[in-house]
Amino acid sequence: MDRRLLARIAVAALVVLLLAPGVVAFVTHEPTNAKAGTTTGATGQTVVAVQGFHFRGGSEKTQARLVSIRDDEVDWQYGEQTFGETWFYDVDPLENGNLLATTARDGETFVFEYDPETGERVWTEQFGIEDTHDADLLPNGDLVVANMRETTDGVANDGVFVYNRTTGERTWEWRFRDHYDESTDGGYDDDWTHVNDVDYLGGDRFLLSPRNFDQAIVVNRSTDEIELRLGSDGAHETLYEQHNPDYLTSADGTPTLLVADSENDRIVEYERREEGWTRTWTVGVDGALNWPRDADRLPNGNTLVTDSLNHRVIEITPTGEIVWEYYVTWGPYDAERVGATTDGDRTGGSARSPTIADLNASGTYALSGSANDPPIPGESGPSALLSSVGLDGPASTWDHIVPWVKPTWASGWTFLAGVAGLSLALGWGTAELWLSRELIGEEIRARLSG
Repeated sequence: MDRRLLARIAVAALVVLLLAPGVVAFVTHEPTNAKAGTTTGATGQTVVAVQGFHFRGGSEKTQARLVSIRDDEVDWQYGEQTFGETWFYDVDPLENGNLLATTARDGETFVFEYDPETGERVWTEQFGIEDTHDADLLPNGDLVVANMRETTDGVANDGVFVYNRTTGERTWEWRFRDHYDESTDGGYDDDWTHVNDVDYLGGDRFLLSPRNFDQAIVVNRSTDEIELRLGSDGAHETLYEQHNPDYLTSADGTPTLLVADSENDRIVEYERREEGWTRTWTVGVDGALNWPRDADRLPNGNTLVTDSLNHRVIEITPTGEIVWEYYVTWGPYDAERVGATTDGDRTGGSARSPTIADLNASGTYALSGSANDPPIPGESGPSALLSSVGLDGPASTWDHIVPWVKPTWASGWTFLAGVAGLSLALGWGTAELWLSRELIGEEIRARLSG
């Protein structure tokens, strides 16, 4: 048999073998967007803001939405994109029982109050700012907004501002460039700070989370000064591109920060002592968390964690045991236990949430008790292999890019095989064209001359 024919048969067989798992997965996939995992300990209502897994533009299969879970069942979902929003970010329970949500589309941000009883928006504020992740409603009805990306003529104006909803004016504004050197995080660009969170702490104090600076800071509105700072740019052993820190106060008055330390795939808690910050708690040392983006201390001492790339929300004890777990696809960003509160969040409820020091539970813990039963194909197989051979950089790139582009029905290995199969088929086709270039040229010349 001709060698070229043998090569073609071998390549064709390999293409079929690589693409076959994807075909099977597509045909047999049964879509689901929420399911219970471990459900042994939680009571009440949990509201989850799901970012949605897609780039610019919406997707019904990976829709951004709010999801309410009560008694281990989905109570309601809200995904109406009134203004064409494609991302849902932070959600906060309000004292009147409604919810404050922050959503975005390309070049615009929307903050609205949602009434779960009527299923309608009470009011919506629209801002011409890019991809804002968080806004808080102040006691006087104003909004404080984390202005994550605002670059003009190469100068970064990222910061926070207070917005008067009655007059439509910004009554106070604080910019990072006035307090940080331009060289921070490599200098100004279109996503310099990525400030992803602002919490009103009472009085004139706000807690901010400039993710790209690897810091959580407390800013005083009256003085414009930074009063507290946890972490520093590039000091990844402390924080590494964190999300949604919560400010707690221990029984003896010690300032404490509970943080979703996202790129380190862990939840951490730090106390501010005389000698500086001391880490008192770490959960996730076993790699069981994948890009967590929210952690809230509950009044019972447990912690509600949004484990974004594992598509789940979990409630864990101080020693890392999962007592409640709910899978919510795709890309949950924030979760709130309605009726609970932390010292730093003005949400429904009034109980003070204890610190790890209050609970006498300082230490480092692995997670335990997961049902390990996600409703979606596994995504992290290739990244786990890369990490096992020391290629942590490519592994991280896989974890943070591939989930946003692969089909919902494909596992990580299936997607990789499909890409390889399509690439091989493309290369094969290109090679065939090259090998047949003379015959093709003769055919074209013959047609033109005829």
